[in-house]
Amino acid sequence: MKKVIVLIITAILFIGCSSTKITAQANKQITLEDIWKNRTFRPQYLGGFNAAKKGDFYFVINNRGAQLDKYSYKTLEKVKTLVDATNLNGINSLFNYTFNDDETKLIIGTENQQIYRHSSKGIYFVYDLNTKKLTKISDNQIQEPTFSPNGNKVAFMYKNNLYYKNLTTNTTKQFTFDGEKNKIINGITDWVYEEEFAFVRAFEWNNTSDKIAFIRFDETKVPEFSMDIFGDNLYPTQQVFKYPKAGENNAEVSLFMYDLNTNNSKVVTMGESQQYYIPRMQWNSKNKLCVTTLNRHQDNLNLIFVNGNTLQNKVILNEKDNAYIDVTDNLTFLNDNSFIWTSEKDGFNHIYHYSETGKLINQVTKGNWEVTNYYGYDDKTARIYFQSTQDGSINRTIATINLDGTNLKKLSVKTGSNSAAFSKSYNYYINTFSNAKTPTIYTLNKAKTGKELKIIKENSAVSSLVAQYNFPEKEFTTLKTETGEFNMWMMKPRNFDAAKKYPLFMYQYSGPGSQQVTNRWHYSNDYWHAMLTQKGYIVVCIDGRGTGKKGRDFKKITQKELGKYEIEDQINSAKELGKRSYIDKNRIGIWGWSFGGYMSSLAITKGADTFKMAIAVAPVTSWRFYDSIYTERYMQTPQENASGYDNNSPINFAKLLKGKYLLIHGTGDDNVHVQNTMRMVNALVNENKQFDLFVYPDRTHGIYSTRNDRLHLYKKMTDFIENNL
Repeated sequence: MKKVIVLIITAILFIGCSSTKITAQANKQITLEDIWKNRTFRPQYLGGFNAAKKGDFYFVINNRGAQLDKYSYKTLEKVKTLVDATNLNGINSLFNYTFNDDETKLIIGTENQQIYRHSSKGIYFVYDLNTKKLTKISDNQIQEPTFSPNGNKVAFMYKNNLYYKNLTTNTTKQFTFDGEKNKIINGITDWVYEEEFAFVRAFEWNNTSDKIAFIRFDETKVPEFSMDIFGDNLYPTQQVFKYPKAGENNAEVSLFMYDLNTNNSKVVTMGESQQYYIPRMQWNSKNKLCVTTLNRHQDNLNLIFVNGNTLQNKVILNEKDNAYIDVTDNLTFLNDNSFIWTSEKDGFNHIYHYSETGKLINQVTKGNWEVTNYYGYDDKTARIYFQSTQDGSINRTIATINLDGTNLKKLSVKTGSNSAAFSKSYNYYINTFSNAKTPTIYTLNKAKTGKELKIIKENSAVSSLVAQYNFPEKEFTTLKTETGEFNMWMMKPRNFDAAKKYPLFMYQYSGPGSQQVTNRWHYSNDYWHAMLTQKGYIVVCIDGRGTGKKGRDFKKITQKELGKYEIEDQINSAKELGKRSYIDKNRIGIWGWSFGGYMSSLAITKGADTFKMAIAVAPVTSWRFYDSIYTERYMQTPQENASGYDNNSPINFAKLLKGKYLLIHGTGDDNVHVQNTMRMVNALVNENKQFDLFVYPDRTHGIYSTRNDRLHLYKKMTDFIENNL
């Protein structure tokens, strides 16, 4: 089975083909309507494509989601239309589709209803490309329908239980029976697994289509969280779901093996090697289930091979870290069942090759740079393809290397952000390139040499349009402070005069392993920041300690002290910039969202003598309120590390507030609960501190549920900046 992921190459905000007419007028002023309503700067994009499993072909969704077309990598020409939704009764769009292994059938979803960030349910059909027959899988809204490898069956989850449909006999069989909302989930992850381990489907077919491994989540002991939903009716309702906060009970997880031939499920007992979490599993070609487990601190990882028939299991690889281990999807088995693995164990994230028994064969990549994306292995040439920071931490380079670690070669030639989508044959790839001065360009390239064969799409019209708006240059430098030297970008007004003094507005996120200072084309916030420079502000962004792509030690220094070093770096950076003759040190502001809102809240309290104003959108205000998996990865539990939690919570420093502070939150935020903001409000009131608060009813973490949400939000923030900085 091959799951199709619709690739959105550019920021979601700017999806679409630009139809904006460029005028000759110079020095236009960017408006919020340009950014959030009219989408003036949206570029052309190449999205919704996926490489075919066989041959040098790829699939693209066209005609506003109504057609699924097959294209040739070699010619970039359309070969044929595979599916036309206008001919399928009840199906309006093909954006939600999945192929079987031999690409003769598709699962197509409709009537989709979002549940959480990654999960949804809907009505699904199987479409046979040969017979043109459309078969409904279930009359109910189901989750994660998945083909068996032979394409004859589809497994799915409905109301917390697992089923499979035999497409040959058109019969459906239920094989778990204890599922119950907010108690037992079979085969689908709970809220915290979905959010922090980033997967939803917790069941996997074996290669012979006669067994299904699945994870069972027992949420009985997990505390419930409830949110009022105000809606449009006379009385509000409540959303109640299981949410394990730091130090609280998590769901008890267990691994089961279901045998379709015997209709029996057996628990897979792994003893101590099972540990606490099961964040990944997949089958290899020898009918072995490869299971990743983690302890609760997430600093000890086991890779376990389970025999699909006997259920006997063995730890093949164990990895430990003094801080934490990131879970990835890079595990790749070769024809001899040796495998490729990525790890930070030498101080930077690199690729390793292990034997089937877990013996290290060799470290494939080495150097003071990071592998940032693993693209795959070509068994014909024994070469690995990957993305890296070889050209500096703010850039991304496409490269290839032999499995034995020899013949490292860069494929991309332009400095900036390069990403690749390879054909399954590894003969070609589509390169997506941009930098701060160049809108996204899509090219067809030879995989072996990186040679550019053809430009597929470019956005010269967007470049000309931005020039009409007198867009400021994004300057990349490093800033040296008393706590370190950090990557920084700066935007100045186009009519910048070094003899004048300008107010400084800082943007940051600062979360573990994140990166905001990157050499790529503009996202939505870049246009807003550019608009602020037109109003006379200098805008900067600084990636301090704890952020990513500069090695393990730089990233993991914040362990058990989340917020401590990050806010020191933002405060010291503000002070250092305040020494510059053209910056008014008495007019420095800061803003951020989520982790960034946590940081701006610390800045206006712990850094009250440095910052005049701060905006915090959907902020964490105490890590005691956030989920277990994310928080404990960096902080351990509150019971083990109370001082780490309390010494870095802005709630406990409300009395230090001096400047202007705007708190913004959506009441329907299932991720960073509005409880965080309300507890901050209480702390400020108790200290008799004045501040501003704006609440968006029923909006989730992204505050993006209606057409005008973002326009309203950014108008609110712009006004606050102009009135207080």
